[in-house]
Amino acid sequence: MKVSDILRVKGSALYTANPDQPLAEAIAVMSDNDIGSLVVMEHGDLVGMLTFREVIQALVKNAGSINGPRVRSVMDDCPLTCTTATEIDEVRRMMLERHARYMPVMNQRTLMGVISFYDVAKAVVESQDFENRMLKAYIRDWPVEEGAAAAPAESAAGTASQA
Repeated sequence: MKVSDILRVKGSALYTANPDQPLAEAIAVMSDNDIGSLVVMEHGDLVGMLTFREVIQALVKNAGSINGPRVRSVMDDCPLTCTTATEIDEVRRMMLERHARYMPVMNQRTLMGVISFYDVAKAVVESQDFENRMLKAYIRDWPVEEGAAAAPAESAAGTASQA
């Protein structure tokens, strides 16, 4: 399974911020859209990622105030990225190593989407559920050999006549 499979199901809604945007505005966008991250773009290029983790760190650093800081001073300026062709197992490994919950998906310099750890976990569970259903159907439809089918019937008949 590849990242493109997740994006196909997830859809193409993208939320971005400008690095010079006030942090309070970026947080409002995150809250209004019920999202945990914003991709930070400048002049069409990915320059960072703002997630709730960076927001919480900024709140602690600024004694609970979000007025004043700009996105640039808070964002992760070196986020992990992947492509649509990246295998999901590789994405899981990368996200786990860096404790990343969100990952921008790039096609060279073009932002294609953002996937979350939730998106990856959901795709893996759905894939495993499908595989389990296929295996159970295969086992249920397993062809029975003629000799093996007759043997249980004969033993049942022999037990009944002995009674």
